[in-house]
Amino acid sequence: MFQKILIANRGEIALRVLRAAKELGIQTVAVHSTADADAMHVRLADESVCIGPPPSRDSYLNIHQIVAACEITGADAIHPGYGFLSENARFADILAAHNITFIGPSGDHIRIMGDKIEAKRTAKRLGIPVVPGSEGAVTEEKEAKRIAAEIGYPVIIKASAGGGGRGMKVARSETDLEIALATARSEAGAAFGDDAVYIEKYLEKPRHIEVQVVGDGRGGAIHLGERDCSLQRRHQKVWEEANSPALNAEERARIGATCAKAIADLGYSGAGTIEFLYEDGEFYFIEMNTRLQVEHPVTEAITGIDLVHEQIRVASGGGLSVRQDEVRFQGHAIECRINAEDPRTFTPSPGTITHFHTPGGLGIRVDSGVYSGYRIPPYYDSLIGKLIVHGRNRVECMMRLRRALDEFVVDGIKTTLPLFRDLVGNGDIANGDYDIHWLEKHLAAKD
Repeated sequence: MFQKILIANRGEIALRVLRAAKELGIQTVAVHSTADADAMHVRLADESVCIGPPPSRDSYLNIHQIVAACEITGADAIHPGYGFLSENARFADILAAHNITFIGPSGDHIRIMGDKIEAKRTAKRLGIPVVPGSEGAVTEEKEAKRIAAEIGYPVIIKASAGGGGRGMKVARSETDLEIALATARSEAGAAFGDDAVYIEKYLEKPRHIEVQVVGDGRGGAIHLGERDCSLQRRHQKVWEEANSPALNAEERARIGATCAKAIADLGYSGAGTIEFLYEDGEFYFIEMNTRLQVEHPVTEAITGIDLVHEQIRVASGGGLSVRQDEVRFQGHAIECRINAEDPRTFTPSPGTITHFHTPGGLGIRVDSGVYSGYRIPPYYDSLIGKLIVHGRNRVECMMRLRRALDEFVVDGIKTTLPLFRDLVGNGDIANGDYDIHWLEKHLAAKD
């Protein structure tokens, strides 16, 4: 087991990793920018190192500074959290060259899954169902038209190196395709420095289903069920739940077993999430995230398995703590992402939190790194906390969530709490009747 872990992140995920390390008896090192000197994870860590000024490129994305912090403190492993350097293959390679363990998959696996085209090829080879579309990058308009005609309109054009909805355009006709192809390539080049795009069949009313997997790097792997992340705004997840209201037991077991076998065959090490669009009983692979997900607590709630503990165990050579036949799914869990944003316009709302009171009681968990008097800096992601609620079934979970949202108080800034208070009282949400377009249509109808 590691002696000392450096946490190369900030906010709630840094605190989440710190708590797991402490439970395992491992010393912790917090790195921080000058803007985060008073952050909770910095206060609670055994040691802390300032790695630069507020901009991420000068601090949390500064590989040289982070490696130097490891050498100064004697940390023998790094947990990257999510975002920042968590899916940076070069970072993983550099750490390996310095004999520092990256608590995550190999650089090669990060590269494969970070390239959407190669990820799709790999998924298909491993037996994971994929969306019909181009086999690789599409560069010529003539080729794009041929592929679109074969799979049928509408189609969606996606950036190979993309994410977050950038470089993504829908075409419903050949005329649309000409404009969409040029626009997507331009956006992809500007956002990612790579204008490669590919084409897929566009599904009209899919759900976003993702399967949590963990591999031991030696041909062993398990799945921990699925999460439904269909409530999204601008391709960003807002509300996640496990299990999905849309799946039955047979579908759940089938896609879980498929993903676990694929991860085992790949020789993958650590936690990962295989994401799908789901429509009319069929799953279509869209991507794999080679890191811990923001929404991982809902999986922990229904399985009782600490995913960060598993990451650390696997990275240290200890293997998985459970076999697939030992995994038990119990109850239902929902996570709401509480952001420092205006609940109507979604513009960021940095500032000082004058009062912060979290709900409590059976089945309630709040992951947050803020406190009363904490000043939210304007430089980073607006997530300030996650409310996770667990119940014996979805009805109980929804009732508990309603009560918890009523207790949650954040004063001094605007937050998305009012949005969730609205959603928890909506009939479609109560019935689990929604898809990836539902939230944006709901918000548009309220304006």
